[in-house]
Amino acid sequence: MTSAPSSKSISSSSWRHRAEHARDLGYELALRELKIRYKRSVLGILWSLLNPLSQIAILTFLFRSVVDLKVPHYAAFVFVGVLVWTWFSGAITTAPLAITSNPDLVRRPGFPVVVLPLVTIASNGVHFVLALPVMLAVILLDGGRLGVSLVAIPGVMAVQFLLTAGLAYIVAALHVRFRDTQHLVTMVTMLAFYATPVFYSSIMVPEQYRLLHDANPIAVLLDAYRRILIEGAWPSAAALGGLTLASCCVLISGILLFKRMSINFAEEI
Repeated sequence: MTSAPSSKSISSSSWRHRAEHARDLGYELALRELKIRYKRSVLGILWSLLNPLSQIAILTFLFRSVVDLKVPHYAAFVFVGVLVWTWFSGAITTAPLAITSNPDLVRRPGFPVVVLPLVTIASNGVHFVLALPVMLAVILLDGGRLGVSLVAIPGVMAVQFLLTAGLAYIVAALHVRFRDTQHLVTMVTMLAFYATPVFYSSIMVPEQYRLLHDANPIAVLLDAYRRILIEGAWPSAAALGGLTLASCCVLISGILLFKRMSINFAEEI
């Protein structure tokens, strides 16, 4: 006689099914967002490359030909900075609208609203992934050194995803109740661009601002990416490990806040 499946195994199977459903749903929503964004566009998703490339070209001209910052391999240096920053800022500035711009989905019974902030990160992450081959080509042409440390790139990307997801959950939840959140996030992100070593080197930061710089999580990410991609070295284990721990804390806090506030999403939007 066969024994009935335990409640534990049933619960595990149910959780796995829900996780797979949420993953597939997130994939479809991210694909839908990309299709809507580039609908009736002649170049389509190529704009995801042209926009950062034009910014990289201007920054390279300014800080190599007009005001020389004397940063080695500057084209590769700024390419990494712009690409990483574009993924982060694009996801964070659109995350506040993740809930408020999808009222029909939020009000649908049983819909996992927890996937919506992740969709903004995934859709912007597609641009990052598509630009990676171009970035690697620029790095090689500009004299950068690619080594075995390249295998660490997915790990650094995962840390960036964790950090961005935590922040995305926070701003998405807050924007449902406080509609100024989107404008505040856009302003803070713009100011943070200049406080982050996207187009200048970390060694140029004056000593009195060093603590502020070291507390900037994107500065830590940029240093890790550049060490791997341009120097062919391994990132600082201590710095990246600390950022991973902090990112996990931000993600857990973000999910808890999101879950608590999501009870009233349907009424508040």
